[in-house]
Amino acid sequence: MTYPIVGMVGGGQLARMTQQAAIPLGVRFRVLAAAPDESAAQVVGDAFLGNEADLEDLRDFARSCDVVTFDHEQVPTAHLRALEADGVPVRPGPDALVHAQDKGVMREKLAAIGVPCPRNRIVADPADVAAFAAEAGGWPVVLKTTRGGYDGKGVWVVHGPEGAAEPFLAGVPVLAEEKVDFARELAACVVRSPHGQAVAYPVVESIQVDGICNEVIAPAPGLSEDRAVEAQRIALSIAGALGVTGHLAVELFETRDGRILVNELAMRPHNSGHWTIDGAVTSQFENHLRAVLDLPLGDPRARAPWTVMVNVLGGDYPDMYHAYLHVMARDPGVKVHMYGKEVKPGRKVGHVTVCGDDLDDVRERANHAAAYLRGSITE
Repeated sequence: MTYPIVGMVGGGQLARMTQQAAIPLGVRFRVLAAAPDESAAQVVGDAFLGNEADLEDLRDFARSCDVVTFDHEQVPTAHLRALEADGVPVRPGPDALVHAQDKGVMREKLAAIGVPCPRNRIVADPADVAAFAAEAGGWPVVLKTTRGGYDGKGVWVVHGPEGAAEPFLAGVPVLAEEKVDFARELAACVVRSPHGQAVAYPVVESIQVDGICNEVIAPAPGLSEDRAVEAQRIALSIAGALGVTGHLAVELFETRDGRILVNELAMRPHNSGHWTIDGAVTSQFENHLRAVLDLPLGDPRARAPWTVMVNVLGGDYPDMYHAYLHVMARDPGVKVHMYGKEVKPGRKVGHVTVCGDDLDDVRERANHAAAYLRGSITE
């Protein structure tokens, strides 16, 4: 029997973890990486070195793939249409993926299908930002470049007209949004296949530090069943309306007055779903593979009452392997996932996951392990 070849554009940690899910399925997996030392290229035997912005590189990579999917969204939409014209299955397709690539397109579509969002519109210049602030109830407002932003990059919280000029220097359209008075951030992750089957993971709480996800708690503590179902319904409706194939992460605000608003979309495996590797019956990575291959989807339920994932960010301590001795001896239940990336301050270089019955205990264990690996604590 010939097993299919899944090609993933991008050589980052998401591709690295997708490779791990491909192995037990017997699925052949290749990545398009920019350099041999990228996270996935270190461990994937079939790593094609090239540039996704170069159409010929993309075509050469895709030629031997049965389906192409993504580690990131930064692939020119026109290139994806060219692959489809060549007969290559692209999942998610360009008509769906553009909603994760362009925040202006996303907001327009979500408004059209009735999804609750913060007040927003495209602004032309700093004077238009001031006009939007007046419409939205005053300063501060949030400005975002419509393309290219991630992990807090391309996002500004602007407290007055004097700070409104910088986002326009990027040379791309700028989206203005009201600054939401939120109680916390949530994420609803769903997976959808080409034939329309879909599954929803438990809604999680995502704790951000300086615009970067630091900790994910599954399920979100204290979230009512009605509110959790509402968040899952929103995510499933977006996946259906946009024609998503694969994993969709919907980042959400839970407001202080009890509303759920959509913040961002990601059409790929996502940081808010890393907990599923150890904490769910079927990980986000395996279900993403199943979806792009149009296989029946796996059970998304949690394996334990609580699962906590904490990102390991680079600090001033580069010898993280030596730290394994303490982390693993102190807590044999902690799961360590490192990405093979050079340690740089603030860079995501890995994550740890802990499952258990007591939330306070699980959080303490996960945060201790991540802090020790980073070197911010020494005992």
